[in-house]
Amino acid sequence: MSLLRVCAFAKCLNRRCLFEKCAVRVSLPDCCRLCVSTRSGVLRRISETPLQLQRRNVSFVIPKTEDGKKRVLEQSQLLDVLEARIHQLKSDVVLDVQHAKVQFVKAPSSGRGVLSSKGPKSTPQEKMDIPKSGQTVAKRASKSQPSRWMEKLTEEKKNKLKKQQHLQQKILKNVKEKPTAKSKSSKGSSMLPGTAHKTISTTAKKTAPLNKKSRGRMTLSDEIRAAVSSTVPSTAATAAAGTAVVPHKVSKGKQRHSKKQVLGDEGQKQTVADAQDRAQELAEVEELERRLSQQVSQWTSSNNPVPLQEDSERTACGDIQMSIRSYLEGCVFVGDIERAHQFLLSQHRVMSRRKHLSTDVYNIVMRVWAKRGTLNQIGRVFILLEDAGLKPNLGSYCAALECMGRNPNCSPGVVTRCLSQMEEDGLSLDNLFSRCVFRQDERDMVLNAVRIVQPDYQPTLNATTSECASTLVQDFYTQRADHQYPKLDFTQEELQERFKRQLSMERACTVTIDSVEAAKPVTKNMAKMRELLADQRAQWQKILLQALRERKMILANTNTKDYRLNLYPYLCLLEDSEYVDIMIQSVANLPPSGESLKILASDLGNRVYTKYSVRQKHQNQMVEKLGNIYNAYTELLAKDTKEYNILPREHWCKLEMEQSSGPTLQGGETHWPYIVTLELGTYMVDMMVKSLKINSDILNPAYDRKLIPILYHMYTFRSTRQIGFIKPHPILTQMQQEAMETKLTFDSYVMPMLCPPMPWSSVKFGAYLLTPTKLMRTVEGATQHEVLLEKCQNLHPVLDSLNQLGNCAWRLNKPLLDIIISIFNDRGSDKLDIPPPLSEAPKIPHFNSHDPTYTASEKAHMKREVINAKKKCSEMHSLRMDALYKLSIANHMRDEIFWFPHNMDFRGRTYPCPPYFNHLGSDVTRAILVFAEGKPLGPKGLDWLKIHLVNLTGQKKRSSLQGRLEYANTIMEDILDSADNPLNGKKWWMNADEPWQALACCMEIANAVRSPDPTQFISHFPVHQDGSCNGLQHYAALGRDVIGATSVNLMPCEVPQDVYSGVAQQVEEFRARDAQSGLKIAQVLEGFISRKVVKQTVMTVVYGVTRYGGRLQIEKRLKEIDEFPKEHIWDASHYLVRLVFSGLKEMFTGTREIQDWLTESARLISKSGHTVEWVTPLGLPIIQPYHRTRNQVLKSTMQHINLQISHDTKERPDTVKQKNAFPPNFIHSLDSTHMMLTALHCYSAGLTFVSVHDCFWTHALTVDTMNKVCREQFVALHGQPILQELSDFLLYKYCAGLPTEAKNKKYQEYRRLLLLLAKVPQTGDFDLQRVKESTYFFS
Repeated sequence: MSLLRVCAFAKCLNRRCLFEKCAVRVSLPDCCRLCVSTRSGVLRRISETPLQLQRRNVSFVIPKTEDGKKRVLEQSQLLDVLEARIHQLKSDVVLDVQHAKVQFVKAPSSGRGVLSSKGPKSTPQEKMDIPKSGQTVAKRASKSQPSRWMEKLTEEKKNKLKKQQHLQQKILKNVKEKPTAKSKSSKGSSMLPGTAHKTISTTAKKTAPLNKKSRGRMTLSDEIRAAVSSTVPSTAATAAAGTAVVPHKVSKGKQRHSKKQVLGDEGQKQTVADAQDRAQELAEVEELERRLSQQVSQWTSSNNPVPLQEDSERTACGDIQMSIRSYLEGCVFVGDIERAHQFLLSQHRVMSRRKHLSTDVYNIVMRVWAKRGTLNQIGRVFILLEDAGLKPNLGSYCAALECMGRNPNCSPGVVTRCLSQMEEDGLSLDNLFSRCVFRQDERDMVLNAVRIVQPDYQPTLNATTSECASTLVQDFYTQRADHQYPKLDFTQEELQERFKRQLSMERACTVTIDSVEAAKPVTKNMAKMRELLADQRAQWQKILLQALRERKMILANTNTKDYRLNLYPYLCLLEDSEYVDIMIQSVANLPPSGESLKILASDLGNRVYTKYSVRQKHQNQMVEKLGNIYNAYTELLAKDTKEYNILPREHWCKLEMEQSSGPTLQGGETHWPYIVTLELGTYMVDMMVKSLKINSDILNPAYDRKLIPILYHMYTFRSTRQIGFIKPHPILTQMQQEAMETKLTFDSYVMPMLCPPMPWSSVKFGAYLLTPTKLMRTVEGATQHEVLLEKCQNLHPVLDSLNQLGNCAWRLNKPLLDIIISIFNDRGSDKLDIPPPLSEAPKIPHFNSHDPTYTASEKAHMKREVINAKKKCSEMHSLRMDALYKLSIANHMRDEIFWFPHNMDFRGRTYPCPPYFNHLGSDVTRAILVFAEGKPLGPKGLDWLKIHLVNLTGQKKRSSLQGRLEYANTIMEDILDSADNPLNGKKWWMNADEPWQALACCMEIANAVRSPDPTQFISHFPVHQDGSCNGLQHYAALGRDVIGATSVNLMPCEVPQDVYSGVAQQVEEFRARDAQSGLKIAQVLEGFISRKVVKQTVMTVVYGVTRYGGRLQIEKRLKEIDEFPKEHIWDASHYLVRLVFSGLKEMFTGTREIQDWLTESARLISKSGHTVEWVTPLGLPIIQPYHRTRNQVLKSTMQHINLQISHDTKERPDTVKQKNAFPPNFIHSLDSTHMMLTALHCYSAGLTFVSVHDCFWTHALTVDTMNKVCREQFVALHGQPILQELSDFLLYKYCAGLPTEAKNKKYQEYRRLLLLLAKVPQTGDFDLQRVKESTYFFS
């Protein structure tokens, strides 16, 4: 066998030489994949162990010598033919394959990192010349046996060369000369157009080594030269590149007509014109290249786009890696060290699974051995790391040093070696202390180890309050002399007491509150049902507890060496009773119509994860430190402490640095991947379905007694997809409905906070005290946003604005809450948006489908009625439960003061974290919320309350503020009557657009006017200022569009301009013109075009609604008009949507241009294989997570769940979604930036400020101040060159440093993208400063 191995090795080595020569002599990557893949296969086999070689088929390892030579010769001929064919095919796109820098050829081991023009020496039989750049393909082809076909091709090329030389003089006049030093490989203007790219690729090779890092460091102009190879490194070559395009442009015509006629004078003129156009375009590309190279040097680290290739590599196996990490952390958490160690080894041993391991995965096991002080085990893991081709990072050395610190007999030499190794790897001790996440006493142990050799060492921690990069907020952070940060109306002791209450609620993870339905009198039947349910739940708990323990025993005995992820550790993270409580709670919350298995399972899995995260923080001894820091933090907010000139985030970071010993507060836990939560949840649902049963005669003793399941697993259809569904048995539903239980149990994060939220101090830390919260809400499973945020150096303005919104204290409007609850418990009211109970739902008709007395059409009609009745019941139940939750939470908090922590979506739009009850909710929830802090109305406060009331009614939209105020004064009698007798008076408030907020405002006005001095009346009421079609305002400002700006109140006017009425008027003019021309549908529409018909479409056009969507919106409005002939609805809506779009195009010319530019940019970017990314003016990185959908099947014992994943970064982008979503998402990111800027400056002015996207709230006293800040920040925002900066970013991200895979893309598309991104839409003459004077900009 040893002889066999020697022979195999020698033969492989021989073949390696052959294939290396073969690979080197070819310079087109498109035509040599076969060669390179064969060669890489050979190299792979060389690297294999002798045993692996023996296992292979001997006849393959030792091929016959003649066969090998013959195969190489055939491949070389094939390569020549392919290359020649490519030259022939590129008729009008010279540079289809000219991006090549021949990246696939590895640098020779001798150190020559560039390709020379001569090939390496070889035996005469194997010799293959590499042509010099001036040689023709035909000459090369003749070295191997040239065919008749190739001779014809050569002849054709000679003809092209003659034409080219004839036109060369004309073109030289048009092309802008750029003299540069000639490279060795350049042969000047004599070279063929087809070989021009080879000069460039060779030059690029000499200036850029083959590794990725060096390529990344190339100047932008070098990269563009390498890709845009029409700019060659000499004047003559530039001319040749210019001419290279010309003959190919007419080559099709030449091929068709060369036998009959030669190219005429006219054709030649056309060719010259084409050449001039190309030359002009070339000049544009050169100018763009120059501008880009200047821009590169100006990019700051905070928004510097990373190379595209690295992005995709980093997220390539994120889900699998997260699953592995969460599994290992779970094993360690429950103390199952053997399982963790064996699992890591099983992953490491198999190459296909080893690629999913990162250094951080190995570090998890290292930490375990560090706790035990077993340094030899850590050494073994270091060897595994090296074996996996990974480098130790700060976490690895941290574990090693911790282990040394725990060992009292550790020798200084060992520590010194560790520290010197760290230094060799480019890692510093200070970075270790500032970046590593410490748990329990790990930090102190590491410090102990370091002080063995450096007794006086003290970690140097850098403050995170670095200067903000965005020019928009530089003054905000640097000039604070006149800032007056608001305090809360609490003493420090009160805030500290509130912290303890919130902490205990989050520790429990759940909170049980009284339902508002508890106020109803208890009937005999209700008491009976409640008792039955309580008994059943006690039984179910015992049954589930037993079932869980039995299943865990089975799982525990499975092979721990198995590489597959086992659910056992996840079922040990909590006490068994806690899993049972979670399952029982989910049964109580299940709607009568059931819930999809996927949603129910995901909910269960997330609840387990939340409880586990809280327990982790306890185990890591984080809670005590959190309490110490929070108690010190309250000094900033409390009213009985000194004034601070510092922001909450800055104060928190300062306190963390001062109390750096002990565990780290920020991060460290791995978020469970969606697939893990789903799998765990499905396992729990399966247990519930199989274990939970009830007696069939529990409600009716006449039935036979038998145990029946309370939950059914069934299938239903959503559209065309079949989905698994969990439905409760009707007996259970009936018991729950009749019991009308008085208690509701919620997760703690559903409730508002009882103390001010923790400030967001990093992307991983803020909001709730213990409950895990994401800074950016994303689609379940999407990680690309998190990756971007972690790379971002400075998000301070974004974090500070979220903290400002979260620090606003709230309380309940109790009189209004009581009125709403009384209506809720008394059959509700559809008109007032209070859902009625299910007793008011339509009865579901029962009929026998097999009854022969029914006809087929009657059966179909009855089936439709049944379906509609069931749908109505389901909708009513959902709405009723939603209202029940909101009102019950509000009633629970009726005597409390509370806070809403905030986070944001991927566009930067902010949202309160509690999902049910918050100020972003419906009219009902907004009406019962008021500011906890009261402020006197002041001289104009009462007027603002009255104007706000008129705004809430939806009337007087075209009136001035003075007109609205006068109208309010004329209806004071109705206002006071509404306040005094809301349910028994004239009920004027019920006809308002927002009735409950109108009633609340009536009550506030009544209290103010009846006070001794209205100017001194303390008001807690929030007054709203709403943007006037805010999306169009941003578009008009971007395009400096005078007409558009006037239409959306950017321009000062006496009365507010109503864009919807303006568009309706324009549409009516178009319709009248068409009606005169005899168009029937235009005549039918006479008298039906109103503001209401077009409003929704106008509003949503700016957010990307298509003509199809717009037609559906208009169709819906027309159906609401009883007099409109129903037979004309389709034609009318089709006709009107065209007119609305035309009207908008005329009114907002700049808007359409910008929208089209954004859409087309996104289309070309996504076609090139990349998702669209940008950075807001405040530095928030945004990425659109729309990819082509892939299906992933989760196999469980219940059913196979098909997951449609549309955010997987390994999939190509979804071009349609990317292009349609970019304009609205970009505008949303601007409106969120404007809101954040307003929030920051209102905070520094001492104002209370909250927002509902483009609707800003403050006290009546401070409306004028907020309006001033709002306008100033809008002008400041749009004073930035937003579109130019976007263009620069996109150019740098997608056109500089072309990634490897893009070399196979057509150059035409790349050039189109380059030129499109550089061509920023032109702007008009609107003066932005006029916005400051516009009364109705926000009103």
